[in-house]
This record gives sequence, structure tokens and C-alpha cells, in this order.
Amino acid sequence: MARGMNHVYLIGALARDPELRYTPNGTAVFEATVAGEDHIVGNDGRERKLPWYHRVSILGKPAEWQAERNLKGGDAVMVEGSLEYSQWEAPEGGKRSMVRVRSLRMEQLGYAPELVQDAGGGVRMGSGMNEVILIGNVVRDPELRYTPAGDAVLGLGLAVNETWNDRQGQKQEKTHWIDVTLWRELAESMKELRKGDPVLVQGRLVNEAWTDRDGNKRNSTKVEATRVEALSRGAGAGNPAATPAGPRTQTASSAARPQQSGYAPSRAANTGNRSGGLDIDQGLDDFPPEEEDLPF
Repeated sequence: MARGMNHVYLIGALARDPELRYTPNGTAVFEATVAGEDHIVGNDGRERKLPWYHRVSILGKPAEWQAERNLKGGDAVMVEGSLEYSQWEAPEGGKRSMVRVRSLRMEQLGYAPELVQDAGGGVRMGSGMNEVILIGNVVRDPELRYTPAGDAVLGLGLAVNETWNDRQGQKQEKTHWIDVTLWRELAESMKELRKGDPVLVQGRLVNEAWTDRDGNKRNSTKVEATRVEALSRGAGAGNPAATPAGPRTQTASSAARPQQSGYAPSRAANTGNRSGGLDIDQGLDDFPPEEEDLPF
């Protein structure tokens, strides 16, 4: 497996007042929802404002220190962190999983941002920063598909490895399973990727919500790629997908999502997620109410 890289950078407004709570075993958890808008130029040349809401968690003593700063809804913050994958047994049976932002640093910005009121009673920054950089390995052979509007889309499952030393000095390892979506020219240029190939992905963090066949509301957090680099497996690997003849990358403007007629994956639309009294060991079960001003 490639040596992992896992960085998230957010600049946005706190959608509502953050919360400090404690898990049953006494671990402090500081939770906040950071919200902003991505301004994306579609292939019709029009700019669209895409709202985003990302739940951010800080654990342990740093959570208590952060709570002492008395941040409030509407404050502008910068978050530096990483994507964290977790899995648990659902009360109704079966396994559930989620990806969230684990914050390593949260700083208040020194200005009052332009705020947009949302339909759920919260706010978001009228602009912001929403960037993810990952290095990991493709976990299955991807399949290139096309939307009804004719836009190519490629879904990558990415395994991002994390290693650290615990308090006893023992090496620990965890794999974070991240879903990545590629659009149009970028999707077509990376269709030869295969299971095990190491890649670098740069993109934006998005949320998707849908209702499953049993009528249950489901949600997921994934990365929408704006740039992908296929990395070499090493000398002699002989894998053409991992050692391309030329760079296979895409800029944010040309990798923007399709316009209204095929704007999002068929099963879901981007919404957002909310912090709201949920235990850290339970899943993220609530999203904000559907917003009438979403442009898709």
C-alpha cells in the first residue's frame, strides 16, 4: 500500500453554536458544523454556488481547550484536519459506516464573514475553502459510467493508510476507506486505473443523502476530485495505469459537475450534515432540512 496522505482544509462559518459533550467512557468531544459555498463554473460557463456543511470533531483535552474559546454560530473559522473512517454495528442489525473530519486545528478568523441564512435555521459563509488531498490505493477496478445527460462519471474506492505510535511506543495502523468521484474528462482519462494502483487525489468534500429500499434515510461523505495523479508502483511493476506516459490531471474549472439536467449522481443530491447531540460512537443520522435554495 502507498504511504498515505490525508489532509482536509476548510474555511467557513460555524452553522450553529458548537457543542462539548462526553462519551460514556468520559472522552470529551467538541463538535461543530462548518459551512460555506463552493463557486463552481459548469460546462455551460455559468457559475454555481454549491453549499456545503461538514461536521468537524475534536477529541480529548483539545476538545475542552477548544470549548473554552466560546465560539458561536456565525463565527468564521479555519479547520485543518483529516478524513476519518469509522464502522459500527447498527441497532437494527448490520454494519454502518461513516467518514467525518477529525480536526487537528481550528482557528477563528479575524473578520466577520458574509453569511447566508439557510432553510434549517443555520448559516453558512458565502464563500470559503473546501479542499482535500489524499494519497491511497484503489480498492477495486473502477467502472466508467455515463449520466443520462452524457457526462462521464467514475467512482474510485480509496484505501488511505495511517500509522502512528501509541503512548507505549507501539506502532499502530488504520485504513480509512474513502469514496472518490471523478467527472467528465477526468473520469475518462483515469478509466484504466486498476485495483491496487496508488493515486494522489485533490478535490472537494461533499455529502450525499438518499433513501434506501427500506425507506431509511442514508448519507455518506465523499471526495469529488478536481485532480488525480496516478503514481508509480515502483520500478519493474509493469502497470501502465500506475506509470502513465503523461500527466493525467484536471483543473477545477474543467472538472466541475454537469449542469442541471445531469448535475449529480443519480441516487443522491448534495446536502449537508449537522452536529446535534449524537454520541461519537453512533452514526451520523441527521442532515439539515432540505434547502429550497440548493441549485440542484
